[in-house]
Amino acid sequence: MASLIGALGVPSRQPSCRLYKASRSLSALEPAINRISFHTSSQRPRNATTGPVEIAALSSKDLRPKWRPKSAPAATISQVQYLSSYNWIEDPNPTIAVPGSPPRWSHPSFSPFRLPKDSGWVYIAQNAARHPASPMEPLFRALYLTQPDFDIRGVDIVTDRNNIRKLLSFINPALGKRGVLEEFTINIERQKQTLLLSRTEKATTEFFGPNDFGGFGHEFEKAATQNQVSGSTGHWRIILYAFEELSCVVRYETDGYVEATGPGTPARLERIDGYELAKALEPLGLKSAAPPSVAPASAQSALSIRKQGQSVPMESILEMKTRAANRPIDLQELMPQLWVSQTPQLVRAHHRNGWFQQCKPENITPALQAWEKEHQADLRRLGLLLKWIGKMVPKSGQKAVLRYDSRREKLVMTRVERPDMLPSDLYGKWVDEERRR
Repeated sequence: MASLIGALGVPSRQPSCRLYKASRSLSALEPAINRISFHTSSQRPRNATTGPVEIAALSSKDLRPKWRPKSAPAATISQVQYLSSYNWIEDPNPTIAVPGSPPRWSHPSFSPFRLPKDSGWVYIAQNAARHPASPMEPLFRALYLTQPDFDIRGVDIVTDRNNIRKLLSFINPALGKRGVLEEFTINIERQKQTLLLSRTEKATTEFFGPNDFGGFGHEFEKAATQNQVSGSTGHWRIILYAFEELSCVVRYETDGYVEATGPGTPARLERIDGYELAKALEPLGLKSAAPPSVAPASAQSALSIRKQGQSVPMESILEMKTRAANRPIDLQELMPQLWVSQTPQLVRAHHRNGWFQQCKPENITPALQAWEKEHQADLRRLGLLLKWIGKMVPKSGQKAVLRYDSRREKLVMTRVERPDMLPSDLYGKWVDEERRR
């Protein structure tokens, strides 16, 4: 895996593990797979009605191999690299700004200060809400705009952070939101050797009326940060890392960033009517404009793209959490989310009836490393589970749905027929890379 990730985040060769092949880790799971009843044929039974066909079911107990070689490496995230990022822009048509920028941390200098509670519409899954035809398309458009030579053939899994969090909650409910395992659904599609895992929710937005209470999180973010991209409604980052012999591209939303200070700090990008692109994009021939230019992503897509923003280093990325002072935020509750995205900075803001005290970012990198070490059993099972998913969806072009059935207490995999996840020109990236070689 040492040469898995090359310069500019481009894999320099094929990963040593393929999801559809038995690896050293997957072999430990084979007894569990053999105990599971599933269809081995891609053909529907002759008398079957149209609709999903169940092909496998898995309980959390099946993910507990009896042994693991003492020499086996630890289940860790390694070789983390930033690939790209984007902001959603408030517009009647789906529009993103690439690379965009998270809001900049600028906590009020006075305290205490009072904020209203969250109200109105908030996003649960903004990518699906703004671009329901292809929630994963913005990920790939941003990726290939900033990394035009990226070799997707070297990637095993492309996923939203939320999907990994849900899988962790299946393995250990204590790692789920509020420590509870809830029903969930993940849409899956294989393209060549790459698995695409798309977040799926019953509702993509939520409304808080005058008599509803949804906390103070969104209002705190607005008060404690300065927006860096005009019209932005959220910032998403795309990173690449290795985990359990798998090359993973992960997308996640971030709340903000902490501006670096001190000797050696890169010069800030100069602000004009819009925002200039980072110097790293200049070789691509991208130039800022005021106002930023907007162009369609492709002839096959309804998505539009602004070339606007700045690249922010990984070490500056920030997550913010708010809670009433009588219920202090336990860092351990947040670890699964922050671990999946390798977010290094955290603000824990406590309040009394909306009155907030002064707070500041804390570097949680040591805590992330300690959490990873303490949860090796869960993380090894996560690696096995990801490989099991790949084994159940072995053919390029195959589509499936993974659903946690609380009644059966199992993950249920069904084969389905549905539209492609991506516009047709993006599928050509897998073919184009093959032709280059």
